Amino acid sequence: MIVFRYLIREVLKAQLAVLLVLLTIFLSQHFVRVLADATDGEFPASLVLTLLGLNLPELAVLVVPLSLFLGILLAHGRMYTEHEMVILHGVGISEWYVTRVTLLLAIANMLVVGCLSVYVAPWAEERQNQVLEQAQSEAGLASLVQGRFQTSPNRRAVLFVERIDDKNGLEKVFVAQLPDPEDESGDTNIVLAQRGKVVEDSSGSQSLQLNDGQRYQGNPESVAYQKLEFTGYQMEIKEQEVDARRRKLSALPIEQLMTQLEEPGAVAEFHWRLAIPIALILMTLIAVPLGRVNVRQGKFAKMFPAILLYLGYFGLMIAGRKALEDEVVPSYLGMWWIHGSAFIIGLLLLGKDRPVGSKFFGLFKRKRAIA
Repeated sequence: MIVFRYLIREVLKAQLAVLLVLLTIFLSQHFVRVLADATDGEFPASLVLTLLGLNLPELAVLVVPLSLFLGILLAHGRMYTEHEMVILHGVGISEWYVTRVTLLLAIANMLVVGCLSVYVAPWAEERQNQVLEQAQSEAGLASLVQGRFQTSPNRRAVLFVERIDDKNGLEKVFVAQLPDPEDESGDTNIVLAQRGKVVEDSSGSQSLQLNDGQRYQGNPESVAYQKLEFTGYQMEIKEQEVDARRRKLSALPIEQLMTQLEEPGAVAEFHWRLAIPIALILMTLIAVPLGRVNVRQGKFAKMFPAILLYLGYFGLMIAGRKALEDEVVPSYLGMWWIHGSAFIIGLLLLGKDRPVGSKFFGLFKRKRAIA
């Protein structure tokens, strides 16, 4: 039991350290992208943390398997280079026992990742769609930021508001209206107003109501223009209620996805949700023998080929998903051929130094010698 807890603890510590580093890197990259979209006016800045949190389950599904794989390599590599594993083998702890203990940790990870992949990640993506729909439907004053040029929700004007007061009133407003595609004259309007506000009717259309200002109308290719002073001016900035975002299959609940398995895309999505949890177990079978290093080689000796093997496995799964979508691979075959190949590689690596494995690999050595 002491050895059992020690092996679990060492791998778990290494996995958590790797997981923290990977999450920090990928969350930082995603945060920059989300923040850039908010800066461009795609949605209010107040939704940045919400969208970041809703992307966390999908990110965890991809990062947790890699963290376990690297955690096993780092923990076992350290134990081999510091002679701990040699001592364990000397007192009767076999590599197969180490593999079984590590598989228990892999099964716990598989349950967590399976729950995230099958249930939580689709829910989070659907919730993200709903949040973005609501943000777009409320686009107008909610997306206006003082002191910054922004595009109107209908993409027909550029707005600049110097100040937004406590009552959501606009002060010192600049509006550049783009030419109407149906207007052959191609005139552009420049509007300057002292005050303004955003109004919305029951149909969901939004208009910018301006007071006390001037409108300059003309063609950029001509020096002639018209100037109009007004006390009230209204322009439409959002034509209609925002349409529902197109739902991807990855956002569908598993129950609804199961009813669409006659479609190639749904089959590919179903196998993808199962593939990553299954890959956790299979990559553990590969990681344990790859973690066995020579003392003089160092604990990172097999890190590079191991990562290449990991990337190759996930690259095959991505290619298998695409093949299922394009109906190149039959639906009943799914991605099982990829998992089967990984399982065979894991068994060969595990059995390489065992009596049966030594006899098996010895046959190939003898054949090469004879040849």
